[in-house]
Amino acid sequence: MIEQRIQQQFFDSADLKYAAAEVLSKPIVDGVNALVGCITGGGKVLACGNGGSAADAQHFAAEFVGRFERERPGLAAIALTTDTSILTAVANDYDFHQVFAKQVQALGAPGDVLLAISTSGNSPNVVAAVEAAHAKEMTVIAMTGHKGGRMRDLLTETDVHICVPHDRTARIQEVHLLVLHCLCDAVDLQLLGEQEST
Repeated sequence: MIEQRIQQQFFDSADLKYAAAEVLSKPIVDGVNALVGCITGGGKVLACGNGGSAADAQHFAAEFVGRFERERPGLAAIALTTDTSILTAVANDYDFHQVFAKQVQALGAPGDVLLAISTSGNSPNVVAAVEAAHAKEMTVIAMTGHKGGRMRDLLTETDVHICVPHDRTARIQEVHLLVLHCLCDAVDLQLLGEQEST
């Protein structure tokens, strides 16, 4: 019984990835172009999310600053989820909804990118970060699920919406991780060219 349930999780995840491949490939390309434009223009990427999405934001920043699969100079990325002093000070002195927006206001600049991750698209602190990014003339790459939630309605023509066509949080997060790897791989391809086969 449990073994069948585990196998079904794998099948469901694989089915969604197959279904999402065609739907998401174009917005992922748009996301790659936004990231490459930002990095080559001397900008940086600010990433945020809650819970599993916070882990994804940190994972993305690590791949950019360190490396993905190929050696290259570090790329400028900051996860806004990691500084406990900032997070607790802003949550205590203002409101938890402001923990990312305050950092975007302080660190963001025109030409930067905000990678805003929310499986529902409704996380109030991520929504506030999107609004702060627009005020700073930043491009937003929104990674959501369901139908995009409140974040979808905030996005402009120059923003990118990567919306996983599913309602279950675990499945959405699994695709989000794949999307992040696609972004990192394609950015490296754009910056470094094709890798020589060995």
